[in-house]
Amino acid sequence: MKKLESTLLNMVLVLTSVAVIMGGILAYVNHLTEGPIAAQKSKALADGIKTVMCVADLKVAKTDTVKQNDAKGKEMTYVIYQTQDAQGHDLGAAVESTTGGFGGDLKVLVGFDAEGNILGYTLLEHAETPGLGAKADKWFQKGEKGDIIGKSPAEPLTVSKDGGQVDAITASTITSRAFLLAVNNAYTAYKATPTDGETGATTKNNGDK
Repeated sequence: MKKLESTLLNMVLVLTSVAVIMGGILAYVNHLTEGPIAAQKSKALADGIKTVMCVADLKVAKTDTVKQNDAKGKEMTYVIYQTQDAQGHDLGAAVESTTGGFGGDLKVLVGFDAEGNILGYTLLEHAETPGLGAKADKWFQKGEKGDIIGKSPAEPLTVSKDGGQVDAITASTITSRAFLLAVNNAYTAYKATPTDGETGATTKNNGDK
């Protein structure tokens, strides 16, 4: 078999062939994994909703999307999962809310009862510093130093350093502010949710500026 000449054209052809083959392999692997990854995310969300609503046996009766402008005028999207118990009684809602933390986006899932009091929360995504800002997953839970469970953000929750009623995470004031902002925005979105709209309805509220 004649050896392939080492010319610029041949090198380009070889590199292109390798790139095409590797691209095909990556696309195939991605196709194989996207299903399990989606299923894993769906399960994590379902488990998170049960956790923040403090009820093991519930169903999501309706999902709404609310768009609001944040304090800087940036449009943010909130997903509200209206929940019911096994008997069909309204429990309140779990709300997805995202703000910018110290290290990147901070996505929180917050559970509210019908009156708007906080039932629970969990962090869905964050890029905060391990051992500092990452403590937000525990710091604001019931019985902890920054306990917000049972409180209502009708009066926005703020850290004590800003004259508020919530103790900030030690050495992580920025993360604490971002977390509480996410909770406050989740409450505002929850209160803006249409009570008789169709599933997947979108409400745009520009009042939060």
